[in-house]
Amino acid sequence: MNFSYAGIDHVQLAAPPKHEAQARQFYGELLGWHEVPKPEELKKRGGVWFQCGPHQVHIGVQTDFVPAAKAHPAFLVHHLNALRARLEQEGVKVALDDARQAEGIARFYVSDPFGNRLEFMAYG
Repeated sequence: MNFSYAGIDHVQLAAPPKHEAQARQFYGELLGWHEVPKPEELKKRGGVWFQCGPHQVHIGVQTDFVPAAKAHPAFLVHHLNALRARLEQEGVKVALDDARQAEGIARFYVSDPFGNRLEFMAYG
C-alpha cells in the first residue's frame, strides 16, 4: 500500500435543528470542552464544534434526527472518577460498565441531551 492513516481528525454527532444552546451547555460547560469556530461557509448549516484533547467533536444538525443509541465515540479521560462525579452532581445519568475492569479499563456511558451514547474511559 502507498498510503497510511494518521488518526482521527474529528467525530461527528447529530442533533436536532436549533439545539446549539443545549450542545454548548452539555459539551462546553458540563464536559469542559472548548468551542472551535466553524468556517464561515459552514455556519449557515447550524451545529457547533468542540475541541476534545487533540481531536474535535462536531455536533451537526440533522432534520430527521434519530439519536445514536448504540454506535458511539469513546473518550479517554484523565481522572475519570472526577468527571463521573461532576456528571452525577449535575444530574446526568451515568451507566457503569465493569466488563473490562479485569483488563485495567474503567468506563461508563452517558447520553448527551439528544440521546446520543457517549463512552468515557481510562486505562489503569
